[in-house]
Amino acid sequence: MENSNNESTIVQTNEEAKNGQNKCPKCGATDISLNVNTGKLRCNYCRHEFAPKNVTGLEKDISNLHGQVLGAGAKNIETDAENIITLKCSSCGAEVVIDTSESAQARCHWCRNTLSINQQVPNGSVPDVVLPFKVTRDVAKNEIETFVEKRKFFAHPKFKQEFTTNNIMGVYFPYMLIDINAHADFSGEGEHETRRYYVGNDENKKPRYDADLYHVEREFDIAISDLSIESSKDKLDYSSSNKTNNIINAIMPFDTENSVRWDANYLKGYSSEKRDVNVEQLKDIVNEQAKDIARFKANDTLRTYDRGVAWSKQELYVKGEQWKAAYLPVWLYSYQEIKGDKKVLHYVAVNARTKEVMGSVPIHMPKLVGVSFVVEILGFIAMFFVDWDYSWLFLTLGFIFFSIMFFRYRNSNARHKYESETKSNIDNLRKVDTFIESRKGLSDSSMIGANNKSINGNNIASSLINSIKDKK
Repeated sequence: MENSNNESTIVQTNEEAKNGQNKCPKCGATDISLNVNTGKLRCNYCRHEFAPKNVTGLEKDISNLHGQVLGAGAKNIETDAENIITLKCSSCGAEVVIDTSESAQARCHWCRNTLSINQQVPNGSVPDVVLPFKVTRDVAKNEIETFVEKRKFFAHPKFKQEFTTNNIMGVYFPYMLIDINAHADFSGEGEHETRRYYVGNDENKKPRYDADLYHVEREFDIAISDLSIESSKDKLDYSSSNKTNNIINAIMPFDTENSVRWDANYLKGYSSEKRDVNVEQLKDIVNEQAKDIARFKANDTLRTYDRGVAWSKQELYVKGEQWKAAYLPVWLYSYQEIKGDKKVLHYVAVNARTKEVMGSVPIHMPKLVGVSFVVEILGFIAMFFVDWDYSWLFLTLGFIFFSIMFFRYRNSNARHKYESETKSNIDNLRKVDTFIESRKGLSDSSMIGANNKSINGNNIASSLINSIKDKK
């Protein structure tokens, strides 16, 4: 370990790795690739398989983290560093040039041995860890085809004509994995429903609620493990109007606990994107998402307050954090829809570890609007023939149908529910629940101002990315 100028501790996660050749431990060949079925590296010459190596030097007990710890692959990207680097072949001595913007591997043009970049290079091309592909191409194709098949009725005719999974790509996307050791301190007020009843006559019944009001405090230590954040400006922009980036975000979480030490051989046969965002640029997003995780973790201790809790104080003190740069695997289908002067890139993505699939399918809007109009007409007719106190609701059927179909095809609201899906544990819990008063005749079904289920982490991502782009 070493201390950098910004007082971060840098862990050399690939200290034993060497640039150049990785040889098969059995026969010495350098033609090595991943066997997706076993998760091991396989020599393509003698077929010998060997297990991946784990990262050493990083803190495993999150509660012991203090200050900022960075894997060497998470250090700041050097913008003036060249993408072109030269490796010397240890077999024949020839010098081979590799463009790290295109690949992490190349063949020696003299002896044909494979050369790989396995150390962190100055421009941030190489991460600390990689999570190997586990889902095969054929399985991914089937998942994507099944997803699209269920959405063909309102799909755009041109999309249906051109759709094929033959062009899906296996891609390693860059992420930051962050472990956080923090202390949460929340205080506010919560309501517990004691009675529900109706007032008024049969023609105009209105619900009313009685509830007990409490002063609530929750204070605890929290350990957050592998909070996953995209480290690409492009993919962080979830609200992009020309790319459905939220689709890729929605297939998380990954089983990042199974990540192994970076080895360029895992990339053979797959594509990859380079990280272009530094730790400091992601700090605000990470802090907000960590606070969301703590808020939702506190909800496990708030089940009594069924009408919600309105926190007036929400503080999260970060005692220590650990950042690792990672490559995570995705099978990706993309389709560009052209609507006049506007182009929209639709994705259907498969998590290449868990088979979680999410996608956006171009909609044939005239057909959807037409069918929605027919549903609206049927609802209008039903309003006159169905004897029901709320028959006016039939007038909304067309709008409801349109909304359901639109979100089913576009999935614009799909996202990674990091607040509940990120692994976390709390300890040293302190609880305060002090009765204040009983409230009668409340007209709202939930507590006014309740924010214990609020999500803030994604709200700042797009604005932050825009500010990063403006500085370029």
